[in-house]
Amino acid sequence: MDKLSDSDDETLLRDAARGFLDEYAPLSVFRKNRDAGRDYDPVLWAEMAQMGWTGVMVPDASGGADMGHRAAGILSEEMGRTLSASPFLSTAVIAANALRTSASAHLTSIAKGEATYALAIDEGTKHNPAATALSVQTEGNAFRLSGHKVFVADGTTASRLLVLARTSGSPGDALGLTLFDIDAARAGIETDPIQSIDSRDFARIDFDGVNATGDDVVGDIDNGLAALTPGLRAGQAALAAELTGLAAGISAMTNTYLKERKQFGRTIGSFQALQHRAAHLFAEIEVTASAIAAAGRALDANAENAQTLVSLAKARATRTARLAVMEGVQMHGGIGMTDEYDAGFYMKRARVGAEWLGDYGHHAAIVAAARGL
Repeated sequence: MDKLSDSDDETLLRDAARGFLDEYAPLSVFRKNRDAGRDYDPVLWAEMAQMGWTGVMVPDASGGADMGHRAAGILSEEMGRTLSASPFLSTAVIAANALRTSASAHLTSIAKGEATYALAIDEGTKHNPAATALSVQTEGNAFRLSGHKVFVADGTTASRLLVLARTSGSPGDALGLTLFDIDAARAGIETDPIQSIDSRDFARIDFDGVNATGDDVVGDIDNGLAALTPGLRAGQAALAAELTGLAAGISAMTNTYLKERKQFGRTIGSFQALQHRAAHLFAEIEVTASAIAAAGRALDANAENAQTLVSLAKARATRTARLAVMEGVQMHGGIGMTDEYDAGFYMKRARVGAEWLGDYGHHAAIVAAARGL
């Protein structure tokens, strides 16, 4: 099944999501939240919970809708079109997938929209979970976490944190890592907001002897990557879908502008050179959207064998979003970079999305290795 032959259920989900977001979360809402210094609208998040979006990856037994990865990708793609800001990726996708095999009691809170999560894993400028150095002192069944995490999405607003820490070995070792699920308000946690160009919630989080117990461990001690990986894969696929929706959103805005802006007595969209560029971008978005659909369906069929398709989708989505925003800003002319126009918002979000959860080089290397290159 290719991108253009979504199932009836997928088509209904996409139509419902697009209608809801166009009405309640258009670009004007993003601008309003940014101007008010608000990371996202809690009322909108509550509405998403009512629609079952927060439980899209939560099992039925925990009160979720359990619609699967393809459904999560469709929702993410539609959110990307309007740059809708919410904890959806961090909470409903990444945390829900990381916690579902442990049958965490917090899954029900995720499905209800009550708990929001932030993923505290990276400590450097690039995505590299194995490089974790955040240390853990062990005292019987108790742990004390000390260190820092950077580029933590939803870090200032989340009620809970998924924290990757080193319980043995050295930074760079894939083993020796443990995943903790802890309350964001726990003593010893200090959160500092990071000024992000896309006006989203990112933070640096410092841990100063933060207490944890065995009940806070997700999965097995010293094998935290095994517990985290399902969440990372799901998040990378959903973020790729968001970037593809972003590309479609800026492309639609640009096409409208080409039909309205006049130069030399005719609309600039009538110039063949711009038509060729718009057609090329359309083709790139369609191919990338097919890669997104393939990744989502592969995750639903056999998640453990889907990483290559997920990385292909993230790499393509990063490149396509970059092309879309560059073309969009250039075709708008100089005004495309002014705050008065919304085109610049897409460019800023595309830049951040390109880095989060692994940049183009990170995912291209995974694809190349899978192909024996």
